Amino acid sequence: MTSAAPVRHPGGFPLVGVVGAGQLARMMQAPATALSLGLRVLSEQSDDSAALVVPQAPAGSHADLDALLALARDCDVVTFDHEQVPPEHLRVLEQAGTVIRPSASALLHAQDKAVMRARLTQLGVPCPRWALVQDAAALASFAQEVGWPVVLKTPRGGYDGKGVRVVHEPQEASDWLDRLRAGEQLLAEQLMAFERELAVLVARSPSGQAASWPVVQTVQTGGLCTEVIAPAPGLRPDLAAEATAVALDIAGALDVVGVLAVELFETADGFVVNELAMRPHNSGHWTIEGSVTSQFEQHLRAVLDLPLGETRSRSRWTVMANVLGGDYPDLYASYPHVLAHDPGAKVHLYGKVVRPGRKIGHVTVSGDDLPQLRRRARHAADYIQGVVTE
Repeated sequence: MTSAAPVRHPGGFPLVGVVGAGQLARMMQAPATALSLGLRVLSEQSDDSAALVVPQAPAGSHADLDALLALARDCDVVTFDHEQVPPEHLRVLEQAGTVIRPSASALLHAQDKAVMRARLTQLGVPCPRWALVQDAAALASFAQEVGWPVVLKTPRGGYDGKGVRVVHEPQEASDWLDRLRAGEQLLAEQLMAFERELAVLVARSPSGQAASWPVVQTVQTGGLCTEVIAPAPGLRPDLAAEATAVALDIAGALDVVGVLAVELFETADGFVVNELAMRPHNSGHWTIEGSVTSQFEQHLRAVLDLPLGETRSRSRWTVMANVLGGDYPDLYASYPHVLAHDPGAKVHLYGKVVRPGRKIGHVTVSGDDLPQLRRRARHAADYIQGVVTE
């Protein structure tokens, strides 16, 4: 990690600042290099995923206003690896003249699920029935309307299944309710009966140009995404078109700049929106090899208001399998087998310390035989994390 003065590429190319140095920032480095852009990531630790590959990685926390101001001073535009930056800090940066993309007002809809639900409902976007609850009585009253069990969420701070709980009675939420401070509430949502989970990825620039990728199916295991299939198999064309239109409408209505991921539940009647993310997203990692323009390149193009790239798929099918941490920290030992067994598989590891259940990488394969692609991706991911031993 270095806190040296910013370095810019010759020829007047801009320097993009990224708050956070996780795998999303890491995967921006390759397209930034291809576009001759400078990249500077705010990194809390010298061994953060992006800090290992991005030369410009000044030390600092996303919660430290001075560190944010220093990053902003050095860069032409500031964007994000995650949504955890305090909204009040972002407002200070904007008041100081920093170009933040997405803006603080847009990003708030990805930071605060209660704000997101209220705005999407106002826009007429299909959502689960929901309410804000502050005590057991309010939770029970909502459950009387929609039925038990109920999905309970902390409005801020949750990700990858954290901050989400399915409760069957008020007592199961007593610890969360008891910790609420004055004025705080939890988000209660109807537990949806859905057929599968989908995601729509779109990108939008400040000038209003927009682009979308095919709707994908995401497979969740224990609250974590373990597989993405692009495009979603068997999805009705009219439903895919409607979901894409809704995602583009959301991006426009919220004035999103950059990549927007809209996570959906497909139901018997259509779909409802579950979550939003305003940054590159796990459901879009397949685009690195599977699309003409990856989500990471597109995000950089969008935040700089460059013309957006083509989003056409390169193959009929692309499957991405996440690699989760297991009991084998020596990941490199698996490489000879994985590369020899499947030369067409593309393995991305994030340089993260292995912990059980932690996302540490992904594998992507593309082709025409979907069942075979799913087997190939799963075998490679499982072997790396130590599930397969032969």
